[in-house]
Amino acid sequence: MTSPFLGEFLGTMTLIVLGDGVVAGALLKHSKGENAGWIAITAGWAFAVLAGVFVANATGSADAHINPAVTVAGAVSSGDFSKIPVYIPAQMLGAFVGAVIVWLHYLPHWGATQDPGLKLACFCTGPAIRDAKANWLSEIIATFFLILTISALVTTTLGTAGAIPRAVAPYMVGMLVWGIGLSLGGTTGYAINPARDLGPRVAHAVLPIAGKGSSDWGYALIPVAAPLVGAVLAGLFVRALGI
Repeated sequence: MTSPFLGEFLGTMTLIVLGDGVVAGALLKHSKGENAGWIAITAGWAFAVLAGVFVANATGSADAHINPAVTVAGAVSSGDFSKIPVYIPAQMLGAFVGAVIVWLHYLPHWGATQDPGLKLACFCTGPAIRDAKANWLSEIIATFFLILTISALVTTTLGTAGAIPRAVAPYMVGMLVWGIGLSLGGTTGYAINPARDLGPRVAHAVLPIAGKGSSDWGYALIPVAAPLVGAVLAGLFVRALGI
């Protein structure tokens, strides 16, 4: 019953349940994790990526992209675009369902939290300083280095050298995402994944969340489009280098 679509769906769903879950735990009132801070959030997202990769692998996706930017970069670098129409819809749907599960899990905490901005932050990203050009640049740079490093990691685990055991790769990808969050995430909240932002933002818009405010659609293009730009640039760069 496993399939690449199911793997990407369940892997991305797991990513969002654990990723948006740690944000909700740190931001919502009367959560035992309230005020845990940025270190906890970035660590939680790293572990969420690790879990998402394992779930995706186990349920049918050998690639375990769980991120449209990774799928697009792989298509650009390889010239094979056949996975895009299968993977990306699964990732978007999985992200939406994952956000719904987070809403259900923290159900009494939404009403207890007065700030609608904190509620939105549990679903999707927003800039620390709203400057469109700078925000675009931040997401492009962060995604570029995500793809470049993943490509280097794949080369060292699956390439001719095979210096790192393949089973270690998911742990290293999690560490990479943790590093990006700590180093580059302070500007925009490091979406670096269009599904991670858009699916939960749609969920925020349609769910009956107690006391919610705007879903900030005026910003929504940046965390979707900028990671794709970064992915294309990284895919071209990787292809030129032959890694």
